Amino acid sequence: MVFTVFLERYIEMRWLYMILILILAAAGFGLRERFAAPSPPPPAKSPSSAPVPVTTATASRRNVPIFLQGLGNVQAYNTVTIRTQVDGQLRQVVFKEGQEVHEGDVLAQIDPRPFQAALDQTLAKKAQDEAQLANARHDVERYAALVSKQYVTGQQLDTARAQAAQFEAAVQGDEAAIENARVTLGYTTIKSPLTGRAGIRQVDQGNIVHPGDASGIVVITQVQPISVLFTLPEEKVPEVAKAMAAKPLVVQALSRDGTQRLDTGRLELIDNQIDPATGTARLKATFPNQNNTLWPGQFVNARLQIATLSQVLTVPAEAIQHGPQGSFVYGIKDDNTVVVSPVTVTKTSEGQAVIGQGLSEGVKVVTTGQYRLQPGAHVVVTNAEAK
Repeated sequence: MVFTVFLERYIEMRWLYMILILILAAAGFGLRERFAAPSPPPPAKSPSSAPVPVTTATASRRNVPIFLQGLGNVQAYNTVTIRTQVDGQLRQVVFKEGQEVHEGDVLAQIDPRPFQAALDQTLAKKAQDEAQLANARHDVERYAALVSKQYVTGQQLDTARAQAAQFEAAVQGDEAAIENARVTLGYTTIKSPLTGRAGIRQVDQGNIVHPGDASGIVVITQVQPISVLFTLPEEKVPEVAKAMAAKPLVVQALSRDGTQRLDTGRLELIDNQIDPATGTARLKATFPNQNNTLWPGQFVNARLQIATLSQVLTVPAEAIQHGPQGSFVYGIKDDNTVVVSPVTVTKTSEGQAVIGQGLSEGVKVVTTGQYRLQPGAHVVVTNAEAK
């Protein structure tokens, strides 16, 4: 009986131990799965062996112009404010606003009647004085004949001569007054002193105008040719002066965004002083402006050509890359793989980089697609030149 009870308890305890061992084993396995290091991911697939598409250009020799560029302001070659030189009523305005006028063209007419009357008065005064002069000369002749016969004294003859001299002087004064009156009368017809374009009319027909009027009647600007004033840094002045002494220098007028060439002209002068506040010098260029692409007051970019590098080795500027060791290009070998070639760039102009060292003529260089390249990468050339 006792043995049977002991056996039953032994079997019961054995099952309990087995259940406990299974629970502990399950818990241990769960903790192992939770805290164990993640298994390494499957190895990534190797990059595609497809070549990188690029465009290229060939290093070649060419003539490269060297430019200096500065901000410029267009000014009229000549500007004249048309004002009346006499007081009077503006009877007629002949020109139209914006009209192209030529030197000598009539622009306006001032009432000439008061000035014509003044001229007539001076003519009448001269006629009066000439009549008195003629009479005085006859007196001198008569007195000269009577003095020899002692009918008149010598003093009377001298008085007659002095009277004649006075009338001669009066006649000369009348002639000067007549010339002045004619000039003044001519001022009533206002003519253009130069060929240019008329601006906006400042006074209307019928108004009384005066020489002291600030605005005048109209402003005439000469725009063919036309001038551009632009600035360059003071350190460039000796270089420009040396080039200017050798030959006339060409200046291009470009739009503000630099995308359009407006006109081509010639450098006229370098100003005789440098602005100490800005450290710049002013230069003046003249342009023919045959197509009226330049207007007074307009802002432009002035590009001055000071030299031309003859037959230098060049590549497009976009082929030049910059790294910690300096400038370099990606060259293409015969097997269509790329190689890094350090280069020395001496000048950049007109989208071309002038190569001093590091490259030979005829070498193909990558111009686009460099960001995907590594030394030894395979490429496929997509531009028409390579095809």
